[in-house]
Amino acid sequence: MYNIFKSLSDVLSGKASIFIILTSVVTFFVPELFMWVKGNTQTVILGIIMLTMGLTLTTKDFKVLLSRPIDIFIGSLAQFTIMPFVAYCLSWLFCQIPAFAPYSTAMTIGIILVGCCPGGVSSNIMSYLCNGDVAYSVGMTCASTLLAPVLTPFLVLSLAGAKVEVDAIGMFQQILIVTIIPIAIGFILNITLSPKGNVDGAHELSKKEKIFMCIKALCPGLSVICLACIVGGVVTTVHDPLVENGLILFIMTFCMVLCHNTIGYVLGYYVGTLFKFSKAKKRTISIEVGMQNAGLGTNLAMTFFVATIPMAVVPCAISCAWHSISGTILANFFRSRDEKSSK
Repeated sequence: MYNIFKSLSDVLSGKASIFIILTSVVTFFVPELFMWVKGNTQTVILGIIMLTMGLTLTTKDFKVLLSRPIDIFIGSLAQFTIMPFVAYCLSWLFCQIPAFAPYSTAMTIGIILVGCCPGGVSSNIMSYLCNGDVAYSVGMTCASTLLAPVLTPFLVLSLAGAKVEVDAIGMFQQILIVTIIPIAIGFILNITLSPKGNVDGAHELSKKEKIFMCIKALCPGLSVICLACIVGGVVTTVHDPLVENGLILFIMTFCMVLCHNTIGYVLGYYVGTLFKFSKAKKRTISIEVGMQNAGLGTNLAMTFFVATIPMAVVPCAISCAWHSISGTILANFFRSRDEKSSK
């Protein structure tokens, strides 16, 4: 049973970007499909994603934070400076385009929210796929997530506070609720219920341990389903404004998200080069910096801005789908380079 659940979950998580894109397309034509994903329901769904992340953490992962403080500091500094600054610059640049100007406030808020969020939860998988430093990836994701309740509201207030009222205290509380608390619960459950012996000897496990391992096996697939639900809910929310404003707005917003994400990958890799990181670590910091937890950005946009600036969620929703796609593309690119060099 464990192997079956794990196989199904692996297939779904391996095709995450395709699943999310299909969900977006279907929801656009059937917007009522995800009308239920809003408010507290959306918060619970994002909390489940964070809980699944917590279930993957062990005490070894937190030891990485203590054993490699300089590397983690460099990575976190890059994370919370490069992406917010690039988001701010891109929002200013794109808002100079006449067709984009009417939506300047909404697009600025959306892309800055994405830029100020911690690293994406799927970045660890991408680091593994490209032969990166997985331990470093997990350490960076943990560090940026732990710092997010303070840094994300502060950065959003600093960069977007002049355009719109930012509830920094509310954001702090929301990030605690949807990230830190679920991750902490998942971590405690993992270290408490995970079998101490070899998982391969499933017949030796207790009934409680077998159930827990089955649940963990389902987690990657469950997190993909939850992320798709969040994206679907956002598409439902912005469906009417997108239809009214046409394809041009969508294309321009996608171009802004594409530039933001790509520049993050490039500058992240450059930071690794600057500090003479190994090839594996350079790849990891590139992915960690470029991939954001856009699901959290979406939740913050829906919670604090959708009532007054509904279009602010559009860059977040597009980022949810695109970051998974681009991360997979980049990981495959790095991996193909290794295969070519080994021949």
